[in-house]
Formats: sequence, structure tokens, C-alpha cells
Amino acid sequence: MSKKLHFSFLAIGCFVFTQAQMYVSPNSFVLVNDEFVYVSEEVNLDNESNFFLRNQSQLLQATPSTSANVGLGNLSVYQEGTVNNFQYNYWCSPVGLPNAATGNTTFGISRLNRPSGLTSSVPATILPYGNLDGAANPLAIAQRWIHTFTTSTVYAQWNFVGAANTIAPGLGFTMKGTSGSDGLIADAADGVTNNAGSRQRYDFRGKPNDGIITNLVSTDNYTLIGNPYASAIDLNAFLLDPENAAVINGQAYFWEQVVVNSHYIDAYSGGYGVYTPGGGYTPAAFWNYDNNGGSETDLGISGTVFERRFTPVGQGFMVRGTASGSVAMRNSFRVFRREGAVNQSEFARNANAEESSEYFEAIPNVAGTDYTQVKKGFAPQLRIHAMYNNGGIRPTTLGFDSTTTDGFDYGFDGRLPSNEAAEFYYIVEGSPHEYVINITNFDIEKRIPVGFRNQTQTNFKIKVVDVLYGFDANQKVYIHDKENDIYYDIKEGMFDMTLPAGDNKTRFEITFKNFNDTLTTPDDVLASLQVFQNNTNSMLTIVNTLNKDIIALEMYDVTGKRVINKTKLGTASQIEVATASLSDGIYIVTLKTNDGLSLDKKVSVYRK
Repeated sequence: MSKKLHFSFLAIGCFVFTQAQMYVSPNSFVLVNDEFVYVSEEVNLDNESNFFLRNQSQLLQATPSTSANVGLGNLSVYQEGTVNNFQYNYWCSPVGLPNAATGNTTFGISRLNRPSGLTSSVPATILPYGNLDGAANPLAIAQRWIHTFTTSTVYAQWNFVGAANTIAPGLGFTMKGTSGSDGLIADAADGVTNNAGSRQRYDFRGKPNDGIITNLVSTDNYTLIGNPYASAIDLNAFLLDPENAAVINGQAYFWEQVVVNSHYIDAYSGGYGVYTPGGGYTPAAFWNYDNNGGSETDLGISGTVFERRFTPVGQGFMVRGTASGSVAMRNSFRVFRREGAVNQSEFARNANAEESSEYFEAIPNVAGTDYTQVKKGFAPQLRIHAMYNNGGIRPTTLGFDSTTTDGFDYGFDGRLPSNEAAEFYYIVEGSPHEYVINITNFDIEKRIPVGFRNQTQTNFKIKVVDVLYGFDANQKVYIHDKENDIYYDIKEGMFDMTLPAGDNKTRFEITFKNFNDTLTTPDDVLASLQVFQNNTNSMLTIVNTLNKDIIALEMYDVTGKRVINKTKLGTASQIEVATASLSDGIYIVTLKTNDGLSLDKKVSVYRK
């Protein structure tokens, strides 16, 4: 026979672990501070009862199938947004409408409240459709911006919900933040104000979601879902679940944006970062959007590297289908994990923190996973940025795991989240798609194909900006232009090339050695050095194919006067020296390498 715990009042300072149901009697409450409650079966919140989760407290439930939760009472849990009244957060509610019947229920923004005390809240005012701006105090929410997105691909397919209580359990929704501020601290233990500015705190109140929660997906279409529980979830467990792996591509897409104080679509500035269990999180490239929701000019900035593994309460994200079916959230994904970068759990916000151990500490969870045997971090990797026309930046990830292949590896590789006018991408063997995360096995001899796609002539600059998770910091990395047989060192220097409109799928590759290093004679080495004057940009350019160490560059005019003297130019595959101060005329350039070789070259300087 199952046991049932009855509560009339309880203030909890340590966790409650039960192998039973939980029942809160009428006109009573349970308050949990900075801990978790574990319930193996249903939660029954009787009429006018309350279950308060405070100071990052969470509820873990172990119901193996559909929810058995019941009652007209309310669970109350806080979460903060990260945007003002002009920007969106993607949400997923941990509660639904209170209901005497068994099971999960739908949600609407009428379940959102402004905290007024530790256990008291005031329902938010839901503004008419014509009101564009929510407010912090008193809390008012603009219903105009409440939308869902199910098995769709285009902007016009966002579904307006507004104030209706029709959002299915587990389905994500968009909501803009509020204007103004609200300095009230409802919970002295966590010290968080209701809104210090662009960080609106909401009190979600309703019947807690529980059990298996499904939402529809379809081939190559997106669905906005999220964490539907009053606890964190292990996003890896969700993405790697075998039944989910049969219908989605193993990636989660998180919306990021910059602050642009406008409600006009063509002023919106945002993009999607991509998370995979093996590759971690690659931030978004930001784009402006036209009136139809299509992307326009990249802003020249990129998103923030968030910790995404443990998805906090209320966080929404996109998934992309590979087949028609249903994607499922399960109680077995639930963990007790407080928010913060050090805990790899952040609601669309960043915090600086250092990880102090290679392995996780013990993490309470429903599945029984021993996290002390689970390593933190992801595959050793390179963070490589691509810049387009000296403006937009696309962050990409190239990582290495001995268990992966050169083809698509579920849970490791991540597709580009959008189809923009210009893109740098990885080509994965056997796949027609373009990838922003490529995890493969490392071999010093490996050649990794990359592509450049651009609708108009575009300048691309490519550079390694970070080395992560144990990748050898001394390892050379090149982009090889196979057409011209030139190697560009993208760690010490960068790849810089203007390409005509087109889709270059076969010309370029990333390598870890310069295969032309087999040249052994001094004549071959000198022949590999190319020196020319770029009078359009007033730059002397050295193409250093073999990445020789250039220790000196001197430039003389026709009278023998030295006009430029540079030392320690390094080993970059392309080196530039400004010549804008020189008069028009003929000059002699002398290069010297660290192994005693010297090259003289005549160039002509003139102003175009």
C-alpha cells in the first residue's frame, strides 16, 4: 500500500524525501527554502492549499507515466526573465490551471503573478491587445506578444495565443518583458528584487506539471517546447532519449537577442544558438529581420556562451524534427540543480564562474544517475569565428571525439539554425546539410571540408578565437585553398578572402599541418613566399604558404634609403604592412627568415 504524507504547515530547511504521495489539506501550505522535495507518486493540492518553492527550491517527481497530480490548490515557483518590454524571452510553464481532475492542464498568462511577500502575490494585469508595453509595477503583461510555434518553419506560422489559457503542457511560448523597475524583495533569503531593470520576476501559480509530456514534431520543421517541470532537467538526457532521437535531430536551439528598443519587426536583432550534448553550446549570430521575418544584415556581434546542460525552470527552446511524431519530456530527466554558470544551468543569461572539478558533484535526480562519475565539459574543441564583410560574425565549433565519425553523429553535430545570405559552414560526410558544430575524430593528417555560401560578392575572415576542453593549444590549424594551394594559419593569423557569389563546397578545407612542408630545399622555400603590393588598400602583402618565421622586413627606395623596417613578423600565412605613407615609386623589399634565408622583391607603389 502506498503511503501519503499530509501537511497542514511545514517550513523546510532540508530536503524532504518520500516514497509516497504528497497531500496538502485545504487552507494549508508547504514552504520549501533552498532545497528540493522528492515525491515518488502524485501531488494532491486540495482546495485553497499552496505549495511554495522559494530560494531556488525545486520539486522532483518520479511518476513513470502520465501525471496523476490533482487538486484546486497551487504550486508557486519564481523565475526571472532577462529582457525589457521590447525583447522576447522563450518560456515554458511549470504549471497549468488548477483542476480537480487528474493530469496536466493547459496554461495561460493569467497564472502569472507579481510577488508581494514570501507567500503572497498579486495577479498580473493582462493588457488589451492594442497595448504594446508591459510594466513592472504593478505587473502588467502585454498579451500581444504571447505566441506558440508548432511544426513550422516560417515567421507567418507563429500562433497568437494572447490571454487564452490554451498553451498545452510542455509547449513553449514567447513573451516580452516589462518596462520600469520594481524594487520589492519578496523573499529575503534570495535577495532578488521583482525587477531591477530588464529582469522581471514572475510567480508561476497552478497545478504542477508531472509525468510524460508530449508535443508534436515533423520533418525539418521547428517546435517551440521547453522545460515543463518545477525543477531543472538534464537537457542531455532529453536529447539522447532513444524515443526522442527517432524524431528530432539531437539539437536544441535557444533564442538570443540584443537590446533594440523597437516593436517593429525590421528592427529586431536576434538569432539562435545551438546546443548538442557532445559539442556544447555555440552562440548565435545576430541578424536583423525584415517585415516578413526574414533576416537581413548581420550586426557584427555574436551571442553569449551560456551553460545549457541543466535547463532551468521555465526555459523554452526550439527542437527540429526529423520525422513526424511526438517528442517527450519525462520525469526521469528531472534534476535538482540551482541556476548559475558554475552549475551549467542558466535561464537565457550569463554569469562568470569557474568549474573547480573535472567531474560533477552529487546531483539529486529522478533517474538515479551518479553524476560524480560524469565528466563536466564537452569534446575538446576549437571555437572558430567567421566574419562577413567586416560586419557579421558567425561563431562555429570544431571538436574532436574518438567515438565520432566523419559523417553525421547524433548528439554531437549541429546544423546551422538558419539559411542566411552569407555563411561559413562545415561539410559533414554523407549529409546534404550545413553545420555550425562539427565533432569528428582527430588525426594530424585529417582534412575537414568547409563551405562558403554567399548570394553576392562577400569578404570572409576566419580565425580561431578560443581553444576549449583540453584541445592542444600548440596545435596548428589552417584553412587550405586547394585551388591556389595556399595554407592560411587561422590561429596565429586569419583567412581573409573575397569570394564571388556562389556556393564553394569543394575548394576549401581545414587541416592541422601544412602539407607543403615537404619542400626541403631553400629554393623551394623562397619560391613559396609571395610578396606583392596591394595599392587598393595601400598594403604590402606577404603570402607565407609554409608559415616560415619572418624575422625581418626592410623596404628601400631607388636611392637606397630604407623607408620601412619591421622585425618579428611571425609565422602567419598572410602578413600585411601599411604603405600609405610612401610616395609613388619603385621599392625593393627584403625578407629574412629565422633559418637564414633572404628574399628580395621589387614592388610598385602608387595611389589608385
